[in-house]
Amino acid sequence: MTGTANLKPTESELEILQILWEKGDCTVRDVHEVLEKNKDAGYTTTLKLMQIMHEKGLVARDTSAKTHIYSALINQQKTQQHLVNKMIDNVFNGSAARMVIQALGNHKASKDEIDSIKKYLDELSNQ
Repeated sequence: MTGTANLKPTESELEILQILWEKGDCTVRDVHEVLEKNKDAGYTTTLKLMQIMHEKGLVARDTSAKTHIYSALINQQKTQQHLVNKMIDNVFNGSAARMVIQALGNHKASKDEIDSIKKYLDELSNQ
């Protein structure tokens, strides 16, 4: 498995990884159908991206059947942690608080999300 320190998935690769993390093993067609719902993506573009992702070690490809099956090789949580840490360091000068404030100021959080954040903060302050 590839170490997260070396990962540099592009935005398009992250979209594909999100689909694989959510659905599990998929064909290119499966991934393409999900991508097509939100953006104008050609099948051959999706295929090429997934081939590149295989070369980079982001996904595995099972070629034992006529239709190739792809699966994510990298862990969703570790990838998210790596990208968030990178963003905190590079965009928010090391301040997690500034990132959280920016995120909450730019996106409407649901009551459940706010309750979850409050619960997490309470647990942190009780440690």
